[in-house]
Amino acid sequence: MPAYHSLYGRKFGVEPSTGGLVSDDGTKTATASGTGGTSTATLSKTQGKVTTAALTTAAGATHVLTLTNSKIAAGDTVLVTVGKGTATTGTPKVADVTPGAGSVVITIQNIHPSAAFNGTLVIGYLIVKA
Repeated sequence: MPAYHSLYGRKFGVEPSTGGLVSDDGTKTATASGTGGTSTATLSKTQGKVTTAALTTAAGATHVLTLTNSKIAAGDTVLVTVGKGTATTGTPKVADVTPGAGSVVITIQNIHPSAAFNGTLVIGYLIVKA
């Protein structure tokens, strides 16, 4: 069980077993729907991970994920990482992050010179309040 403290009315702490930062209780994962150039997911946590559906994004092309999250405000900074889930080809890179009131639009580009994605990607995020 994480050791939480209240910081400006929000839970904040460190998970004793892993040393990881914890800022919300409960599930911090979601699965996105959509396999073409766009997908959507909903996860109202200050940090979390979204797994895409299996993607076939071509080399040089982009995939845009719109994450609905009631904790995001337009002036916030959203730090984003991307890694391969089940995909074994392609090279994912975060190309753009645009926070708005209640959502963030995340653009992932496949920067591999020739190989398309062939599976899921895992997108991690952390909201830094303005």
